[in-house]
Amino acid sequence: MRRSKAAGETMYEGMGINCLSEAAIDRIHDATLEVLKFTGVKVYSEEALEIYHGGGCMVDKEKRTVYFPSYIVEDCIRSAPASVVLAARNPEQDYVMGGERVGFCNFSCGVQVVDIEDGTVRDSTKKDTVDIARLVDYLDHYDILDCPVIPRDVNQKVFPLHNYEAMISNTSKHCSTAPFNFRLAELIIEMASAVAGGKDKLRERPIISADVCPQSPLSLARETCETIISYARHEIPVNVLSMALAGGTSPVTLAGTLVTHNAEVLAGICLTQLTKRGAPNIYGSSTTIMEMRRGTATVGCPEMAILDACVAAMARRYRIPSFLAGS
Repeated sequence: MRRSKAAGETMYEGMGINCLSEAAIDRIHDATLEVLKFTGVKVYSEEALEIYHGGGCMVDKEKRTVYFPSYIVEDCIRSAPASVVLAARNPEQDYVMGGERVGFCNFSCGVQVVDIEDGTVRDSTKKDTVDIARLVDYLDHYDILDCPVIPRDVNQKVFPLHNYEAMISNTSKHCSTAPFNFRLAELIIEMASAVAGGKDKLRERPIISADVCPQSPLSLARETCETIISYARHEIPVNVLSMALAGGTSPVTLAGTLVTHNAEVLAGICLTQLTKRGAPNIYGSSTTIMEMRRGTATVGCPEMAILDACVAAMARRYRIPSFLAGS
């Protein structure tokens, strides 16, 4: 079992950034509940609409919009576990998320790499996934392996299957994947079950988790919903990770972006909990600002660090483990 060090605790004996007061956290939360109740979230999955409706949400099927009563959101937050075990093929590499402890993983889903042999920029391949998996497995300060690159040299309709095969074959650590739809999610679960020793064993020790992304502003695509539902039913951790762009797909102010980001993530967490109460969730963020001249996402900028610190504060309020990209 891997036990990382704590950082950014309330008393700040170590290093930490306190961007939000308790009053500010309450205001962000209250604004989020207002958005979820009165504006709602677009949902493009019939099954998800039925789950939301059955769980007590108000659903407008013609507009494909779900409106969330505040007590439903609060109840789903409470039912999400405060810690998540990201099991590994080697039990000594199991990683526990939760509390104030901080772990690390590689960045994910690159589409190009710089070739280490000649320095050229080229499309990423399955061999790159293999090489990165072996590197992450060797480096002790990495706690899990996130889907590193998209292999461009395989059939793009099933590349998540190629990626998972390359990852699980070359690391003893936990693997996080991005299945993209129900069929691929179920196939990856079948692959992981074969490694774990069956679906019951996989449920006991989930050696995989999923990254899913709401579509900003305030919508959940069919593929996102399908993965959430599939993984929740198997009690496999789901990381609901918004990638809002301040000034592009979310308000230009960081506070406004934090509200819509929070609404998108909580909508995904609600779908998880309404599908299977107590299923493991991770509160994720790759939210940043838009570079206005080129219309691109800026990763590693000061604003992203501020947003990450604020997201971590919201996740701590909800007692849900958090995942922050680009920090």
